[in-house]
Amino acid sequence: MRCGRLQNLPDSGTIISMPRYEPLNTGVPLQASASDLIAFQWQTDGIAADFLLPGDDAHLLRVSFDRPCIVRLLDEMALSTEEDETANEGLVPEHFAYRLEGARFARVQSEAWKASGPTAHYQFVTGWGCMDVLSAGSPSFSVVARSG
Repeated sequence: MRCGRLQNLPDSGTIISMPRYEPLNTGVPLQASASDLIAFQWQTDGIAADFLLPGDDAHLLRVSFDRPCIVRLLDEMALSTEEDETANEGLVPEHFAYRLEGARFARVQSEAWKASGPTAHYQFVTGWGCMDVLSAGSPSFSVVARSG
């Protein structure tokens, strides 16, 4: 496992990894609790997801990956009640984008996926819709015009 920190549980003797959050810079200020996931598109060998930019009705923040992905979309309520084995390290209030190490979502994927090469776990948190992405690619961030 590539994760940085391991913890030995005295009651079970099981070694588990502690979820560790590394905040990512999107290049755009964004109040996470006021944002939302409003569009998602599968693309050839990747994805694109659009998030609200609070206070800007004319633009969206697009998060895209250009490599195969495993994606999980869920409501913030489900994410906030998800239990991992230990406390989360590195969470920042109102922050939107993270790279994670040691979270359960990445650990429980198939051996075939894990054998396909090194991948990273990314999480994008809003006050409503959230997105987890497992990919060998890195996210790219761009501000796009909001249509309609």
